[in-house]
Amino acid sequence: MASQAGHVAGASVADAGVAKDGVAATEHKPPLVLSGPSGCGKSTLLKLLFDRYPNRFGFSVSHTTRSPRPGETPDVSYHYVSPDLFQSLVDADAFIEHATFSGNRYGTSKAAVQRVFDKGRICVLDIDLQGVKSVKERGLGAKFVFVKPPSMEILETRLRSRGTETESAIQARLAASRAELEYAAQPGAHDLVLVNDNLERALGELVAFIEGVYGALKGGEAVVLDD
Repeated sequence: MASQAGHVAGASVADAGVAKDGVAATEHKPPLVLSGPSGCGKSTLLKLLFDRYPNRFGFSVSHTTRSPRPGETPDVSYHYVSPDLFQSLVDADAFIEHATFSGNRYGTSKAAVQRVFDKGRICVLDIDLQGVKSVKERGLGAKFVFVKPPSMEILETRLRSRGTETESAIQARLAASRAELEYAAQPGAHDLVLVNDNLERALGELVAFIEGVYGALKGGEAVVLDD
């Protein structure tokens, strides 16, 4: 963690000095923001998207103060940092958005997004409702896609099947999910609401939307970009 902290702290200096809000979205394709309740299938859709159309997307790796879950990889799944370091990045205005959920903090750094832009790729953000609202306030011209579960019952089943969280944590996620669904039901809240009841169909709808905004997608080599 010490070496990681040094790496991230160095990035915060660059974060604080990039354009007015840290990124120059008007000179690049707008970020693609995916949001939706935990367990809705966002991660699976993104993996399929990256695998099918490699070298077109850059995934902005978020920072978090929570511990890694089984199967997650530091600096790929998240940048895992201490609460003190996270706060220092907040104080340095290093984040486009940051939020707190279940006592843990999450944030999208400006440097991570800018680096994706600099590579000429479409920057993908996987964030929660608080993050969506924050990105909208930044005026980046982002495109917003909400991934909706088939039902709350199916969502709860998916969350419980993970076997990684306490009952109180599951209830907190379900409450947050209801708030996200209520927000998504508002006219104009998102550019696309995608019901993930069939993975291939959902992926097809997502690809069609992306091509309508960014143009035809072509193959290449997938990469994960971070700061």
